[in-house]
Amino acid sequence: MHIGLVGLGKMGGNMRSRLRNGGHTVTGFDRNPEVSDAGSLEEMVEALPSPKVVWVMVPAGDPTHQTIEALAGLLGEGDLVIDGGNSKYTDDQLHADDLAQKGIGFVDCGVSGGVWGLENGYALMCGGSDDDVAKAQPIFDTLKPEGESGFVHAGKRPGAGHFAKMVHNGIEYAMMQAYAEGWELLEKVKLVDNVTDVFDSWREGTVIRSWLLDLLVAALKEDAHLDQVAGYAEDSGEGRWTVEAAIENAVPMHVIAASLFARFTSRQDDSPAMKAIAAMRNQFGGHAVHTEPPPGGDANPD
Repeated sequence: MHIGLVGLGKMGGNMRSRLRNGGHTVTGFDRNPEVSDAGSLEEMVEALPSPKVVWVMVPAGDPTHQTIEALAGLLGEGDLVIDGGNSKYTDDQLHADDLAQKGIGFVDCGVSGGVWGLENGYALMCGGSDDDVAKAQPIFDTLKPEGESGFVHAGKRPGAGHFAKMVHNGIEYAMMQAYAEGWELLEKVKLVDNVTDVFDSWREGTVIRSWLLDLLVAALKEDAHLDQVAGYAEDSGEGRWTVEAAIENAVPMHVIAASLFARFTSRQDDSPAMKAIAAMRNQFGGHAVHTEPPPGGDANPD
């Protein structure tokens, strides 16, 4: 299958590689000419066979809105746009309606896997009609992990995929916070001699084993006391949206809400637990960590 891919950053670039490794043809466009296959969005679209399928992998908000608006003017009836970024689910119906005016299909696809997706595959959560999802199914089958799990057609209405991914990220916030608080307590009480080994021992045979635990152990093996990581953790937006949706639907969400507020706390002081959160985010997504400046240099502001 031949598709267009807009946005070739950490996720998009690796997705292009995984698709190509799986036998697909990918024409990618990025504002960075060093990684782009096409000189412009128009050139990328022209290179695609009909019906054209374009996967958008750019930041949520205005970059996604502007890209989809531009594609609406370049694509035609029977073509398909997939939004694989972290868009808010309420934007998806607007995008679907705008594209539908020209007969262009739309699928929203929540993507999880971070920088490890190239090797391990990406968990995919899609929203859209059966026909539109089927049109891109060969792409989904290549991007997903091996095995029966890792892909779901979450719902036929636009937004179902991004809503599922939003809740996934809310749960992720809570799990990370629990690990981080446990690490802080073990570090605080001078009773356990090797905290890293305790966490490592939990990776087999316990009910709290997980990939996030694996990643925290990897971070601790690099920096046992997380001295090189500032206790500051960003929130990507999806944690906030999850709590907002809980409020709108009167769903109690004590733990996820608390984990979101804990990240706000990290911006007020150097929280030890937030060091663990920041370290895990860096491990699974390549997110920048805030570090102390080297002599004569500036701290990482991202």
